[in-house]
Amino acid sequence: MGNQVLLEVQGLTKTFGSRVAVDRLNIRIAEGDIYGFLGTNGSGKTTTIRMITGLIHPDAGEVRIGGFHLKSQFKSAISLVGAIVENPAFYGYLSAYDNLKLMANLYPSVTRKRVDEVLEIAGLSERAKDKVASFSLGMKQRLGIAGALLNQPKLIILDEPTNGLDPQGMKEIKELIVQLAAEQGISFLISSHLLHDVEQICNKAAVIRKGKLIAEGEVKQLLASGKETRTLEQFFFDITEGDGRL
Repeated sequence: MGNQVLLEVQGLTKTFGSRVAVDRLNIRIAEGDIYGFLGTNGSGKTTTIRMITGLIHPDAGEVRIGGFHLKSQFKSAISLVGAIVENPAFYGYLSAYDNLKLMANLYPSVTRKRVDEVLEIAGLSERAKDKVASFSLGMKQRLGIAGALLNQPKLIILDEPTNGLDPQGMKEIKELIVQLAAEQGISFLISSHLLHDVEQICNKAAVIRKGKLIAEGEVKQLLASGKETRTLEQFFFDITEGDGRL
């Protein structure tokens, strides 16, 4: 794994009225990390992701991506990021290729060749001309990752990437994530409630509860930190003290 810090979140805080959604959160992701971001519903995961991607502004704290301050150097910082927040949205009546071509218009430097490249990476070259309406949920998710790859990001943020997929779709998405991290050095921040998936592919993980970071580290070390080696699900339940299963 690369040692250079790619994403650094310091003191990130967001309140909605009297409710503190994210409370002085600190996380660091290095190049090539596959980083699981865990918490029960309402723990602050999605709010954090929205702040990291610039969709909402924090009340306090800062986000640096590749050394660039998100607030004062937004274009430079966000150019290093590809993201799928919630389900990827596509035009069903258009082909996979045409959907990506529309997305590519957002990035002046992205060429037609790059559209072909990301379809190949996602294993969709043979279905490039097919309408997205005919795609399975797993194929749509892979197309979403292809779209996130268009601008050659250093960090890809995925919100529940295997949610609703059948076992084969889950397997394909997990294999694609591991391949991209290993072969292209892309870092991933993966928000998920499927702890078994996170345990299989993530080298690091963080757990937040009520907006606060309560555990972070190498997955293997976290699971070995108790009296006996646990699964990630057991570890999560232990440290959240029964605060609602995922």
